Amino acid sequence: MFIYILFVVQQLIASSSHIFAKDAAMIMHPVNVVFYRGAFAALLYSLPLLFRRHEAQPVTNSDKWRYLLLGLMNIPLSQMFFVWGLRYTTPANAALAYALSPAFVALIGSIFYREKLSAQVVTGISIAIAGTAIVLFENGLDTSPEYLAGNIIELCASLSWSFYTVLGRSLSLRYGAIRTTGLSMLTGFAIFALFMAIFPLDFEFAAPPSLTLRQWTDLLYLGLITSGVGFGLWQYLLTKRSSVQVSVFNNLQPVITTILTVLIFGLRPSLAFILGGVITLSGVLITQRK
Repeated sequence: MFIYILFVVQQLIASSSHIFAKDAAMIMHPVNVVFYRGAFAALLYSLPLLFRRHEAQPVTNSDKWRYLLLGLMNIPLSQMFFVWGLRYTTPANAALAYALSPAFVALIGSIFYREKLSAQVVTGISIAIAGTAIVLFENGLDTSPEYLAGNIIELCASLSWSFYTVLGRSLSLRYGAIRTTGLSMLTGFAIFALFMAIFPLDFEFAAPPSLTLRQWTDLLYLGLITSGVGFGLWQYLLTKRSSVQVSVFNNLQPVITTILTVLIFGLRPSLAFILGGVITLSGVLITQRK
């Protein structure tokens, strides 16, 4: 039972991150958002990595390259695509892209790790995606042409996150969730900072004194809560369940977001939302059965 409480907490954090990231991307350049978010997360995880370095199992040479790849998938690709895409599309469209991550994870696992997919898992993923689509379309999913670029970028974010999930699980099982998350944050931030230094981008870097309270709130939440707590929980859950069983919980994000909206603004949930939520939850539960 406790493991499912952690799943709910992780998805609450992930669902709220769409709102904070959208707000940050509209008032700051995405490069600034990802830089400060990565810096806060890297700083947070540098402390446990530093104090526990003597107790840690040495990382093999082959796994050092895997950590570099994990870091690349984390901040420069997944987070950058996620924030940049939200600049042009809606949180609902981004949620739909991430609802496809279980399918991406299943495909990646079967190709690179020869993981076998049972009919039960495939059925659960399909049902969860169908339920998610009902919720999102009922809430006015925007598919107008001007959002096409943002939607494609969010699909790239979802695909990068799926690679991060599959690769991160194998490393977390060997080295632990906290260490794996921390190393992916440090290497990812280093790669991103190097990219910023080498390739001149057409944006104005936001110096700390120029940031408003609203901007600091968005950045601190994304860095410490979403990347710090949320990513750490994600890797921990990957040590307890398979990649597909964990990733399918992403389908709950639109449902949780709508529930939060109902609770905060006192709106009445529609029949379509209730139906979609029940279908989504049913699909998630099917994938968890052993």
